Amino acid sequence: MNSSVIDFLATEARFGARNYEPIGVVLSRGEGVWVWDTEGNRYLDCLSAYSAVNQGHCHPKILAAMVEQAHRLTLTSRAFHNDQLAPFYQEIAALTGSHKVLPMNSGAEAVESAIKSVRKWGYEVKGVPDGQAEIIACANNFHGRTLGIVGFSTDPETRTHFGPFAPGFKIIRFGDTAALEEAITQNTVAFLVEPIQGEAGVIIPPAGYFTKVRELCTANNVMLVLDEIQTGLGRTGKLLAEQHEAIEADVTLLGKALSGGFYPVSAVLSNNDVLGTLRPGQHGSTFGGNPLACAVARAAMRVLVEEGMIENAARQGARFLEGLKDIRANTIREVRGRGLMLAVELHPEAGRARRYCEALQGKGILAKDTHEHTIRIAPPLVITSDQVDWALEQFATTLTQDFS
Repeated sequence: MNSSVIDFLATEARFGARNYEPIGVVLSRGEGVWVWDTEGNRYLDCLSAYSAVNQGHCHPKILAAMVEQAHRLTLTSRAFHNDQLAPFYQEIAALTGSHKVLPMNSGAEAVESAIKSVRKWGYEVKGVPDGQAEIIACANNFHGRTLGIVGFSTDPETRTHFGPFAPGFKIIRFGDTAALEEAITQNTVAFLVEPIQGEAGVIIPPAGYFTKVRELCTANNVMLVLDEIQTGLGRTGKLLAEQHEAIEADVTLLGKALSGGFYPVSAVLSNNDVLGTLRPGQHGSTFGGNPLACAVARAAMRVLVEEGMIENAARQGARFLEGLKDIRANTIREVRGRGLMLAVELHPEAGRARRYCEALQGKGILAKDTHEHTIRIAPPLVITSDQVDWALEQFATTLTQDFS
């Protein structure tokens, strides 16, 4: 590690809040699936900024749309109309089959907006007594880091010394339809859930789980809110992860890859009942729906479809998954994934996953550990077969390495 890298890291440590523990690499450039550090070393990005860069780093068509719009108009606030918002609404609605759209910025803002909206719907449409609305969420969930959201997290790291927290949430086990059925009451307004629990380690529910969830929510007049901020926009080999069981959510949350990594853009997609309860002045965002964000998102959605990235995610994800399963290593407890959302869980005695991620860095792969013993793997959706095969060679070498 040269002196310039040490200087970067030392300056971050001196001035920055220590709320992250990044891998010790300082990146300066990206293109497609590749990123380069300040020393000129090239790495295959197997994190994609937590699936925000599905379209690949610095996609030229998204970049062109951003530059063009930045020369014209960047921000008006929602006090005025702009000429990018209506086309964005129309295109995202057509792509996802949604009826109403609420544009926001970060994924956490989309989650918070959904919570507000389903509660309002519960009081004004379903008839829940004021102040008694309940939302069901799952253990080991990750929906963001705002105070409202961490209040229903089960991760002590996200909760400790941040309370008191807002009431109105019930926690059940992920993948357990009997627990959901038991938790629903007449005051339940929504079930907020990730189709695949990403931060928890790419936890995939049992087959048929969401089919039954959809039935339970419909039968009890409960809004099914799917947080597709990581799973959506092609990551799992479908446009939306809900399509793997041919269901439709009442509310869908998108973010991350909605801008292809260029700009914070998120959206709440819903039926008329939920978002239809909002009135002028009751919710908003200065930057939400700004013309720069809309132009970027429109380009990001367009290339995702036109360049076949979703289909490629399905093909390369299957190749990557089978290749990981073929690795014969005593360190591996389980390999799981769907599309290009993959994970290798290690046996506890193999040690922390972080040291394997650091070893992979030395072989030109950037991946990220989660929950001590799991390596998350999520390359951009533009990855090729040759790149998958090369990555598998590096994983095989690393996972069979003796760290003793």
